[in-house]
Amino acid sequence: MAGGWARDGAVQDQIDASVEDAVELARSRLNVGESLTQCEECDADIPEARRKAIPGVQLCISCQSALEEQQTNATSSSRRGSKESQLR
Repeated sequence: MAGGWARDGAVQDQIDASVEDAVELARSRLNVGESLTQCEECDADIPEARRKAIPGVQLCISCQSALEEQQTNATSSSRRGSKESQLR
């Protein structure tokens, strides 16, 4: 049930678009191609087990963890900011 000037189903359309965007973002982050033997960031050796488990891997575990933490922090801070701006 939409309210105001929104048509019926508008909220579901918004949810579907958000899910599609998230799926596209996840797909764009997938590695493709040949795995590297050395980390792209720090030149540390990438273990063979990791290269087999994740095709196209380019980062060691430490660098991958740091990258994911940065991405998580960037996402959560932008969400927090948008919520605060909506409350004003």
